[in-house]
Amino acid sequence: MVKKERYNVAVVGATGAVGQKMIETLEKRDFPVGELRLLASPRSVGQQVTFKGQTYTVEEARPEAFEGIDFALFSAGGSISEKLAPEAVERGAVVIDNTSAFRMVPEVPLVVPEVNPHAISQHQGIIANPNCSTIQMVVALKPLYDAYGIERIIVSTYQAVSGAGQKGVDDLLDQTRAVLNGEEVVGTHLPVGSQPKKHQMAFNAIPQIDVFEENGFSKEEMKMVNETRKIFGDQEIQVTPTAVRIPVMYGHAEAVYIETEKSFDLEEVRQLLEQAPGVTVIDNLKEQEYPMPAMAEGTHDVYVGRIRRDLFHPRGLNLWVVSDNVLKGAAWNAVQIAEYMVKSK
Repeated sequence: MVKKERYNVAVVGATGAVGQKMIETLEKRDFPVGELRLLASPRSVGQQVTFKGQTYTVEEARPEAFEGIDFALFSAGGSISEKLAPEAVERGAVVIDNTSAFRMVPEVPLVVPEVNPHAISQHQGIIANPNCSTIQMVVALKPLYDAYGIERIIVSTYQAVSGAGQKGVDDLLDQTRAVLNGEEVVGTHLPVGSQPKKHQMAFNAIPQIDVFEENGFSKEEMKMVNETRKIFGDQEIQVTPTAVRIPVMYGHAEAVYIETEKSFDLEEVRQLLEQAPGVTVIDNLKEQEYPMPAMAEGTHDVYVGRIRRDLFHPRGLNLWVVSDNVLKGAAWNAVQIAEYMVKSK
């Protein structure tokens, strides 16, 4: 890509939860946007969106819409990305895709800028955003991986309903009102499968995100296994995840346990995390200060607390990791990649 003063940007899925955050992030970061094209499915065509005081009309996402585009940010579902991302690349755009469509394609870099920015230069037109739960975990673990190596990760995620899109947020609001009013609760769509059950989400926790695979792990959990290995370039890391949906609007939380290859000093661990890009340490137990989803909402960082050595394994370490899943877990990570490409030219 030739260095320019301004870049033409397309946002695919512009009316969705992540697409809207992408637009907001481009504006807040003052990304050097020349022309902005907001694209979506036919049912969203004609909607109005404001960007830097100017009103834009949402257009249909078609191959011709990518003519003259430099960056195409996709967040409209994997099937849309599979269909239209190659069309955008053919017309000269760099695609930054937020879906799972290309994450495990060998020639497509899977990028978290704080962790593996070098992979950006290896792209052949498409760059993949990892899964939201993977992103925040690897940002927190990167300095520890570099210093000590990591043999094993056991992670339990507590994921906000916004991870399922605006429908997840709407379901939780409707169900909460119903419970408080003593009304019948209409189940949520969140656990999906060939015959999805509609479980209650309000005041509940659902230990299923996406469909289950034959090994008993959900597709969401296997994303964390495979994506972590690809991002670190290390197929030997053992990752055991459990993904749970909880009744929180925004912000994923994770209890992360790791076993390092080398011995570590706990104070050095704290220092490494405090110095790591994109990480904020909040770990003052005397004052009951630790990361929580409510404090992460609307922010870009990954928050780490409850830093403690395991009671039994000499190289075991426990962390509590929280981040805004729609921002760092999606929109902000995508814009970060574009920023990195612009600045490196």
